[in-house]
Amino acid sequence: MQKILVKDLAHHVGKEITLYGWLYNKRSSGKLKFLMLRDGSGIVQCVYFKGNVSGKVFEDADRIGQESSIEVTGKVKEEQRSPGGFEIDATNLKIISEAHNYPITPKEHGIEFLMDHRHLWLRSSKQTAILKVRARIVKAIRDFFDNNGFTLADTPILTPSACEGTSTLFSTDYFDLGQVYLTQSGQLYAEANAMALGKVYNFGPTFRAEKSKTRRHLTEFWMVEPEVAFADLNDNMELAEQFLEYVVQTILKDCEKELNTLERDTTLLQNVKVPLPRISYDEAVNILKEKGIDFEWGKDFGGGDETIISNQFDRPVMVHRYPAEIKAFYMKRDPENEKLALALDVLAPEGYGEIIGGSQREDNLDLLIDRIKKHNLPLEHFEWYLDLRKYGSVPHSGFGLGLERTVSWICGLDHIRETIPFPRMIYRKTP
Repeated sequence: MQKILVKDLAHHVGKEITLYGWLYNKRSSGKLKFLMLRDGSGIVQCVYFKGNVSGKVFEDADRIGQESSIEVTGKVKEEQRSPGGFEIDATNLKIISEAHNYPITPKEHGIEFLMDHRHLWLRSSKQTAILKVRARIVKAIRDFFDNNGFTLADTPILTPSACEGTSTLFSTDYFDLGQVYLTQSGQLYAEANAMALGKVYNFGPTFRAEKSKTRRHLTEFWMVEPEVAFADLNDNMELAEQFLEYVVQTILKDCEKELNTLERDTTLLQNVKVPLPRISYDEAVNILKEKGIDFEWGKDFGGGDETIISNQFDRPVMVHRYPAEIKAFYMKRDPENEKLALALDVLAPEGYGEIIGGSQREDNLDLLIDRIKKHNLPLEHFEWYLDLRKYGSVPHSGFGLGLERTVSWICGLDHIRETIPFPRMIYRKTP
């Protein structure tokens, strides 16, 4: 008997096949038992007619509980009324592992209960749809950079110095060498990689010890960070908008089924095409003031500010040239206004906020040394980083995109905790 996946049923109409999976749901109608089998690739209805199967099989079909693991044999039939357009005219049922009293039932559960049972909640149709979209976003990210001349060059997760202060870094002892820190970003190392390879990206987990409980924050998340030699701020913005267009349009094309499961309105996602609107920090401040917000120039935008700004546009908006005082030491100043940094943020619409943050990097050795000192950072920790400016310094730029925020936006989720299989937040470290 041929063993196949639910997603491949269209290729086996009229054939006897075997499916392996879990009982997602079931119902009865007299001499008929309808078992919904899920196998990770999809869900299909398996129909057991009392006259076509043995008494034991019919009894087993009636007895087993939700999430029992089963083997189903039967013939594939087209049935437009069934999920996916197919069903199984079942002839046999084998119980691999019987389950009863599954804790997550069709009734409403509170979020804390669901998070406590996250290892089981992942099996629901909405959660599997989110994870499939996430996986496709990851592939689209890699495809974009791999197909555009970038080299994947990963960076350390353990770093020897707290580059921008220790308040939002996780630390741990490292043998006899003192403390090391879980990385907040691979950017500084990506700059070194770019000086060797020209166009690079790193993609991996990053960590922020921020005591934030907002719907946009995790303490452990994934970030992709491209870095490009011989690139200025304008080049960086062009790369960011081309990248976003590719990722979003790929998901719209390849994940229609999952987005439908999530009941995602894709109207604004369809607008994500080059060129994206660009406004300066000053223009963004003016938007806030026009909306009656008492915002002081020189401050960073909060989540509410980002929502008001992005709501003026029908697609992501690029905000550039921020006050230098609120940005990192490595960001290059605007040659036309020393008070501004050549920084870039991309704000997603619908209240999802910043999904990309980046800048043109400071390539002047003396200016970089001066900035490190002004930020009260230990110069000895940056000797290797300064070498990049001593030996063949060039204009270069890059940005970071937060994977989970991007998944949240594309899927239209209320909270970022559903974008990763096992979220880590300040109030949760299990399961």
